[in-house]
Amino acid sequence: MRVPLIVSDFLDRAVTAFGDSTAIVDEPDQPAAPVATTTYRQFGERVRAWQAGLDALDVEPGARVAVVSHNSARLQELLHAVPGTGRICVPINFRLRPHEVQFIVDHSEADVLFVDPELDADLKDVKGARHRFVLGEESESVLRFGVEPRPWAAPDEDATATINYTSGTTASPKGVQLTHRNIWINAVTFSMHVRLYERDVLMHTLPMFHCNGWGMPYATVGLGATNVVIRKIDGAEILRRVERHGVTIMCGAPAVWAATLDAAPEFDPVPGRDRVRIVVAGAPPPSRTIQRIGDELGWEFNQIYGLTETAPLLTVNVPDPADDDAPGEEKARKMSRAGKPALGVKLRISDDGEVLARSNVVMAGYWRNPDATAEAIEDGWFHTGDGGSMDEAGYLTIGDRKKDIIITGGENVNSIEVEDTLFSHPAVAEVAIIGVPSEKWGETIKALVVLAPGAEVTEAELIAHCKERLAGYKAPTSVEFRKEIPRTATGKIQKFKLREPYWKELGGRQVN
Repeated sequence: MRVPLIVSDFLDRAVTAFGDSTAIVDEPDQPAAPVATTTYRQFGERVRAWQAGLDALDVEPGARVAVVSHNSARLQELLHAVPGTGRICVPINFRLRPHEVQFIVDHSEADVLFVDPELDADLKDVKGARHRFVLGEESESVLRFGVEPRPWAAPDEDATATINYTSGTTASPKGVQLTHRNIWINAVTFSMHVRLYERDVLMHTLPMFHCNGWGMPYATVGLGATNVVIRKIDGAEILRRVERHGVTIMCGAPAVWAATLDAAPEFDPVPGRDRVRIVVAGAPPPSRTIQRIGDELGWEFNQIYGLTETAPLLTVNVPDPADDDAPGEEKARKMSRAGKPALGVKLRISDDGEVLARSNVVMAGYWRNPDATAEAIEDGWFHTGDGGSMDEAGYLTIGDRKKDIIITGGENVNSIEVEDTLFSHPAVAEVAIIGVPSEKWGETIKALVVLAPGAEVTEAELIAHCKERLAGYKAPTSVEFRKEIPRTATGKIQKFKLREPYWKELGGRQVN
């Protein structure tokens, strides 16, 4: 017997097995009236009402429904409602500028566009969708309670469930087609590896638009766990809600936990000590940050690695019981690795050092971009674009984006290693390492540094700090102090843009 793996499986189980359990606690402080705290039975009723409403709008299976929203109960409902009846959800980054949102609406040919009320004025000129609604009171008019939606006539696990647009570091955004099968397998393996269970309380400290919240909005529903929505990230507010709601698990980028660490001295004791576990990805966090999470918060650190194109889970690094009594610095160093391949994932390193992946979580392709798809998936392997290495124990360590490797005097330098070393200096708040032209060495290493508030340090002191900890050729030869380091809407540093001013005389070429 073969039964298709489809997104609606998660909610079907929640309604059947956990109908009276708390499903979602919405963000109370938002411009729209929050959705009242729902049980899973009520959550299911709202999802079916969304689906019946889309039926009434004549939105057919396969049509795209775009949503630009901060984290909210309504966004989580739509992540289930839209693909659950064969339509395609397009969650859009709420940090994008109007012209960027317009590109995605046009490229996906969205039939419906839902907009967060806080973004309504800025996005008022975004056109193209046949229907447009502001989330909140206006969007509630779409719901048809008591009306059974049309069932998906031919459920297909290989059908596209969501299109998630990458922020892109070198070109226009690409629409990643994640299938029902991709999402289903990612959610199940993710929940297994981070030991998610029925009594967990997840706070959505990760944007739900970002690769569908890494699959957690599906995993938690399938297990009947409680979801707590937080709309905007604030370290102190995270700690308050951990205490208020009994939060046990959260996901997010290193910057989220840095903000939480900064707020922790206000709390005694720290909420969730010895109860909370966090899952971190987005960039290899400095080992100093990893150690502080354990020492100062008492939280368990877990790291994963993946991409939007892989739904996203490729590797997982969870604490090894054998290291329970190891010094904190040693445990932090081991946890800074990306981890071992997740269940069902095969990895290898190409001859030029790129991480290649093969798994059921790899996307179907880029929406209406066959050339980019063919370039990314070749001979049955997905090309991540990340440089890395694997040790004898099977642990993957991410080195760099391939184009961000610095070759100085014939030696390859991993910019992340240098950044980690500089970040260990207490005066450094942010750092980006780039390669700049050098007549002698071909390329040499420049550090762009943002200082911590009130901190003072000289260029020579930072260079000496690196030379004390790294081989001499890995140390920066210059340091430039900046007020900020620009990032993309999803927090990525666009190093090709940081390098551009230094390479102009070579005609834009960034290799010497």
